[in-house]
Amino acid sequence: MGKEFKVKRKWKFCCAVTAILIIVIAVVLVTLAFTLFKPKDPKIIPQSVTLEGFRLVVFPSITGNLSLELAVTVDNRNYGGFDYDNSTAYINYRGNLVAEAPIGKDTIRPRSKHNVSASVIIFADRLAADGNFLNDFLAGVFNFTSSTRLQGKVNVFNIFKLKASSSSSCNITVFIQNQTADSVCTSKIRL
Repeated sequence: MGKEFKVKRKWKFCCAVTAILIIVIAVVLVTLAFTLFKPKDPKIIPQSVTLEGFRLVVFPSITGNLSLELAVTVDNRNYGGFDYDNSTAYINYRGNLVAEAPIGKDTIRPRSKHNVSASVIIFADRLAADGNFLNDFLAGVFNFTSSTRLQGKVNVFNIFKLKASSSSSCNITVFIQNQTADSVCTSKIRL
């Protein structure tokens, strides 16, 4: 009888230790899931806007174009890859859409940064449609705004696939006289 009691006691002790280990492992995994491995939306860091080309003829009719190169860095802060879909960068002049630049889909590796660039051509006839075009031309400055939004999924350990998105907007100033561009950008992350 004493030997049977010792065997039962060893089994109870073994089961208790196993249960405690399972609980500790579960608590650690849940804690990691809600802290370290919690999916975060990628951060868009605006880099630069470069004036690639500028040609404008005002007389006898308004013709020409303006070429801009937009560059941003996408910072994937996750422990999983970020797959973003095809997107578009929009360029507005005084609230009116004047150009679009496609951004192809891509994948960003975990905990890394990825440069994304887009070229856009703005045709003068679209600018001339605005009543303030002539005033801006005579002042020697055109002000544009650009907006970009990347939407996709964060893939953590090929188990969790969660939606993520990030956007950025820039105020772009093009100086006609010295044919340069300057920009001030902000980014927003949707959690």
